[in-house]
Amino acid sequence: MEKKRIYHIIEWAVALAACGYLVWRLATYDDYAGLAASLRAMDGRHYLALALCVALMPLNMTLEAWRWKTLLPMTWRDAHLQVYYSKLAGLITPWRLGEYPARALLRNEWAQTLAMGAVGSATMTAAIVLAGLPALAALGVTDSMDGLAGLNTPSYWCLVAATLIGLGVALYFAPRLLRRWATVSHRLVAVSLAQSFVRLLCWCLQLALVLWALGTILHFPFSILHLFLYYLLVTLTPNVPIAEVGVRGAWAILLFGTPGAALAGVLLWAVNTLLPCLVWPFLRKNAK
Repeated sequence: MEKKRIYHIIEWAVALAACGYLVWRLATYDDYAGLAASLRAMDGRHYLALALCVALMPLNMTLEAWRWKTLLPMTWRDAHLQVYYSKLAGLITPWRLGEYPARALLRNEWAQTLAMGAVGSATMTAAIVLAGLPALAALGVTDSMDGLAGLNTPSYWCLVAATLIGLGVALYFAPRLLRRWATVSHRLVAVSLAQSFVRLLCWCLQLALVLWALGTILHFPFSILHLFLYYLLVTLTPNVPIAEVGVRGAWAILLFGTPGAALAGVLLWAVNTLLPCLVWPFLRKNAK
């Protein structure tokens, strides 16, 4: 009983810390004027696109709950609760390292949860890299922007190749490496990888909708290669959550060419990170 009480205290301490960070992040954001100007320039079609992006947030989280439920069979309610809560913990830890420990905290099964969390993280990263490779090859060579051309260098290709090879080796040997803590099969890895591609497509659709709503792109749908490359660059850019919005905005400007693209990155961060964090207390209350 005492152990359960300690876990409960930690659970809410993480939630309060994350909420405090979000308040600070919103209070110190320095471009509300730009945001207001962009919103005033939008018409009904653009607002509809932005609303659709927001409406896709629950689908995005459901896709992650689906991936998580596949790796560790559980009820849909538990999968959603753990996924939403992990957003809070990931927000206040470097490189989102707190996400899977947060899910383990709710499950109270640490070894198995962390082992399967490693598989889930690896398959998601592998999907992003596999989708981003053709985009990097095409845009890094043909795009006229100096920043993109600079990505087509041996050092960056070595980074991408090393990441992909490392993930491939780890996932291939995962059934043997993790058998002490969890049951992993190559079929399960393949299913999780396929689910990760589906979630990546949802992210890309949301990003395209926000970019179009802000007038950053003139034609819809935008090049899927640019969207895949954006997520590759964000994933392989070292960052911590406190700087994540800036990193996403910088890559968005480079890829899409306008200051409005940075705002699109901020808005998408708010939709897929801020909103789930705000939803969790209500889910937690209903789960009691």
